Formats: sequence, C-alpha cells, structure tokens
Amino acid sequence: MRDVGGLWSDLTDLVFPAGCAGCGRRDVTLRQGFCPACAGSLGALRPAPARPTPAPADLPPCHALGPYAGPLREALLAYKERGRHGLARPLGGLLAEVVAGSVGSARPVLLVPVPDRAAAARARYGDHLARLARHAAARLRRAGWDVRTAGPLRALPRADSVELDRAGRAEAAVSAFRLRSGWTGRGAGGRTVVVLDDILTTGATLAAVSRTLHAAGMTPKAAAVLGATQKWRHP
Repeated sequence: MRDVGGLWSDLTDLVFPAGCAGCGRRDVTLRQGFCPACAGSLGALRPAPARPTPAPADLPPCHALGPYAGPLREALLAYKERGRHGLARPLGGLLAEVVAGSVGSARPVLLVPVPDRAAAARARYGDHLARLARHAAARLRRAGWDVRTAGPLRALPRADSVELDRAGRAEAAVSAFRLRSGWTGRGAGGRTVVVLDDILTTGATLAAVSRTLHAAGMTPKAAAVLGATQKWRHP
C-alpha cells in the first residue's frame, strides 16, 4: 500500500506558501506539504500494535503508525490546530495503512471516526477525523478494498482532553458519546468495524467509543491511530 510519492501535493501550500508541515523549514522545496527529510521520515514509519499502560476496559486492539513525536506530531498539530486542511489527504493515506495493518484480511470494512465535539468542529472548520476517514477510505478503495465510512456517534460537550489528566480523561469519556437517531440496532451490516482516531494517549476515548458501538451491535475489531504517546508499549 505504500505510496510515498502519493503523499499528495497540498494545494493550499501553493496558494498560501507555508513551511514544511513536519519541521517548519521554508528554505526547501515542499512536496505534498513536506520537505524531503520529513517525507522520508513519515515514509519510513510502519504500523504496529500499541496499547497504553494501564489499558482501560473495553479498549479494542490498537495499531499506530508511530510515536507521537517528530514530523508526525508536527504534521498533526499543523492539520488540527493551524488550519493546514490540505494535509488531510496525505495523513488519511497514512491512516489507511494503519487500517490495513490492523485488520489484515478481515473485509469488508466499516471505518468509524471518533467524532469531534461541535465546538471543536466549528473551531477547526469541520470534523478533522471525518476528513481523515474519507481520505483513508479512498486510499483503501484504490487498493481494491470494499470499505465504507459511517458517523453513527455524536460527541457531547466536555472539557478538552489536553486539559485533563488520566483520571479526568477516563471520567470525561464515560458519557462522552451517544448514538445518533436511527442507528440503534442497525449494526455494521456484517462489516469489520475499525474505529479511527488521530492520537492514542490513555485509550479512554477509544474505549468509550467501543462501548457505545458495542451496545448498538457494532463491536469494533480494532482501532487505528496515527500517533501514540510515549506512555504506550507494544503488546
């Protein structure tokens, strides 16, 4: 699936010149929003199992592209917090590789991104994970996969997770998600469910999403994320 040359050109960088999304350098030619060194670093990452310690109950098996550090961390921050929406396509392509590594031959697949809170989506001009999910699905389809995306959940108002410690994250996640109207009992239609998130920290959010989906007959087989914090280990 690897297509390093397919870390696609970021049109917004052509219209509004910006530095490399991975390191900020402006004195190099950017390709797909990245300088050659950062593109190489991202291209060298390979999905691997990851799990926080301790892991919360109901957390599905998780796979991460790599540690939440270096160019990957900077690219995610540029995408989420600095308005570099053109990075959704290359990051979504990388997330597709994590999905492939997390489910193997278990197909067809249903991708369920963790939903943004309404306030966060407004601040970011759209749900950042829903965009990543669309690009991940498109990448997988080009590789011949039968894959769909779904948004069966809505996120309820809560404190931003960056402001909370481990206990606070766990408490906030307990009642953070609800099924949207019309999804109860609908299930996944026989598809393998994979939950998508950008960063794995304590696992509380992914566990809460998994519980909510399980109650609707959509038990996730795996969770796929781009970055995992240093508080994690390979199982």
